[in-house]
Amino acid sequence: MSVETNPAANVGNARWKRLIPVAIIVYIISFMDRTNIGFALNGLHQDLHIDAAQQGLAAGIFFIGYLVLQIPGGHLAEHWSAKKFVGIMVLVWGVLAVLSGFIQNFGQLLIVRFFLGVAEAGIWPAILVLISHWFPAAERARAYAFWMMNIAIASIITAPLSGWILSFSDWRWLFIIEGLFPFVIAAPLWWALIADHPRDAKWCSPEERAYIEAGLAADAAEHAQQEHLNIRHVMANAAVWRLTLVYFLIQIGFYGINIWLPHVIKTMTSGSSLAVGFITAIPYVLAMVALWYNAKAADRTGRYSTHVLLSMAVGAVALVLSVATGDSAPFLAVALISVAVAGALAYDGPFWAAASRAMPAVVAGSAMGLINAVGNLGGFVGPYVGGFLQDATHGSFMATSIFLACCLLAAGLVMLTLRRGGDRPIGKAGTGTRTAASEADAVHSTEATRRNR
Repeated sequence: MSVETNPAANVGNARWKRLIPVAIIVYIISFMDRTNIGFALNGLHQDLHIDAAQQGLAAGIFFIGYLVLQIPGGHLAEHWSAKKFVGIMVLVWGVLAVLSGFIQNFGQLLIVRFFLGVAEAGIWPAILVLISHWFPAAERARAYAFWMMNIAIASIITAPLSGWILSFSDWRWLFIIEGLFPFVIAAPLWWALIADHPRDAKWCSPEERAYIEAGLAADAAEHAQQEHLNIRHVMANAAVWRLTLVYFLIQIGFYGINIWLPHVIKTMTSGSSLAVGFITAIPYVLAMVALWYNAKAADRTGRYSTHVLLSMAVGAVALVLSVATGDSAPFLAVALISVAVAGALAYDGPFWAAASRAMPAVVAGSAMGLINAVGNLGGFVGPYVGGFLQDATHGSFMATSIFLACCLLAAGLVMLTLRRGGDRPIGKAGTGTRTAASEADAVHSTEATRRNR
């Protein structure tokens, strides 16, 4: 059989069409409720009288709360139920998102944003664990990238929607209206359509189930000697901490861009709230394309660390150039900042695929929780330092862009140190150590065993 043959194409793809889209929708709403504050900053400045540094603090304190349930969330998803954990937390974060519209002062804003971070904390690692239960390692970068398009899609939706809401109301109604989405969309879909494992899903065909289980069994065999590991081994794993540093630096860059992007676009174009909303969505359309093709290329080559570096380098250079040309050529600046956002997001699939290879599967949930927890502190640093630098430079975004670009580039360089453990070994034909033919043989063997029972 040719190595290009893909046995998965012959056994159905319900998990791609059903599981991933629902997970995308849930995280879109989660991401919307954490980042719509970027559109509320002008109103918060006027009503609560807070400066740029305080605005950055209000946006960033979410990520301090985000520390709390990351490791527990990943652990519970691996050893209890990702479906139940995420389903419960969707309802909790919905309550807090709506409460954001009723705050009366800066202190209350900080408290609600902190606990919103707590409520959303474990959802990311829990869904990563869920995906790892449904997709063998050879497909995982594409699966992660497909799901992680949620960030780009959320921004595409959030930007014009938030601009539209602000065109007829204020920041309070922005928080309240978007805070209702977890109750009317996310929770019903999640509880009705998600299953923790292929064996729990009636919609998964026997052939597809056999394919998934054969692939996961082969992956587990690579780490069979490490089944005794626990959270202590995660904390002592140097690769985990390097991945955490990479993720921390990336989140400084990405959230520094994301939170301040509406403000930067408004400065470049002097457009209305609705116009700024639509223009702000443009970079994330390009980011979706970059996410998919970078992940597809990374799965083909197995060089996950290199593909992370390339996306970071593109994002860093384009960001600084976009700000440098903002005053003289606003259309070029918008095009460049679109490339910057695409670069700052295109790392996702290769990064998490490398992370899933660099650690034993038995502790993957806890390790991904740790990476996401500590790494997302960058989401506090980026917006806050960005606001501080703008105050210090009389409103200029240039110093902020240089700082964010340096963080992105440093992340890519550190990622190269993970090539040995995170990249997938390449065979003679340019495929991973498990060729398509061997995967097909595993499927056939599993099916024969099932029939003979």
